[in-house]
Amino acid sequence: MILKELKEMLIKEGASDVGISNIHEYLPAELKMFKTCITVAVRLSDAIVNEIVDSPTFTYYHHYKAVNNLIDLLTLKGVLFLESKGYFAMSVAASQSVHGKDNGFSGVLSHKIGAVLSGMGFIGKNNLFVHNRFGPRVRLGTILTTYEPEEKIENHIMEPQCGQCNLCIISCPAQALRGSTWYFGIDRNEMIDPHACSTYMKEKFKYIGRGQVCGICMRVCPYGNEVKR
Repeated sequence: MILKELKEMLIKEGASDVGISNIHEYLPAELKMFKTCITVAVRLSDAIVNEIVDSPTFTYYHHYKAVNNLIDLLTLKGVLFLESKGYFAMSVAASQSVHGKDNGFSGVLSHKIGAVLSGMGFIGKNNLFVHNRFGPRVRLGTILTTYEPEEKIENHIMEPQCGQCNLCIISCPAQALRGSTWYFGIDRNEMIDPHACSTYMKEKFKYIGRGQVCGICMRVCPYGNEVKR
């Protein structure tokens, strides 16, 4: 089976988890040719994330970039694999934004859509994807393809598991988190003020790389922290 072979290849090459979903109905018009979504997750180093207290570190910034580069390489290999089988495929970069789209705060496609549809996790109050084993300490990449297996892919949307926990909201130095519980179709602005988040990072953390990686809401999240990796 093509998807089984692809998943095994991506895991062997360094992915921490791979999710498969039926994404066609959730795609914008310009991407409707694609039917299947492959979500690639790579976990972040606990040792590095745990160093974050009230600001990101230089180590985290470079780790963040390195993981993004690995994801982009993995998704490229996935695209080449699918094309070798005779199907169209495209990858969405791990960290991407489109000029002029949502004031520069949105990309071609949210990785979280495919990740949630695949059943690998949920969206937390921090507006991050929270993996069911690794918590929010993951980065994501996406492969879209025209390939459809004969047996229809069933999506499995996981309900948010935050409960009464508000650690991320309390800890956000930009006060950008709204405290809303995610549901499919919720407007992102009901979850987070992206302008407040971005502005704070650029003003306070410019000395650390591009000043656009914070990580505090990710570090304080207790979900998945009990996993020994």
